Amino acid sequence: MTSSFASSSPTTIRFSWTHSRLILGIESEIEVAGRAHDGEEATRLAGELVPDVVLMDLSMPVLDGFEASRRIRAEAPATAVVVLTGSSYAEDVEKAYDAGASGYVTKDRIAQDLVRTVLGAVN
Repeated sequence: MTSSFASSSPTTIRFSWTHSRLILGIESEIEVAGRAHDGEEATRLAGELVPDVVLMDLSMPVLDGFEASRRIRAEAPATAVVVLTGSSYAEDVEKAYDAGASGYVTKDRIAQDLVRTVLGAVN
């Protein structure tokens, strides 16, 4: 799993999955800034790149997506975190929002919801 980031003018996003990158990459309002392979790297890169949005998988190695989201929001409050994951469990949704997520998209809803959720997180 990886995490992705984005910033404004256009919105810059760093992504977790290749198919997400393809979906978001065709949007003229979104610029892909980079990719992290674990939660610790996602936290570090969010501080370096200062993106508008980080796409976060909950199942990140080294540091899980919940804790990485918490740290990113604490260190860069202006950076929104959108969770992009396979889990639709209510407990995970609640825990993600408690960790500071601005949006939550399950992998089965990527095509329908991802671009709208990412752009909504920065507006």
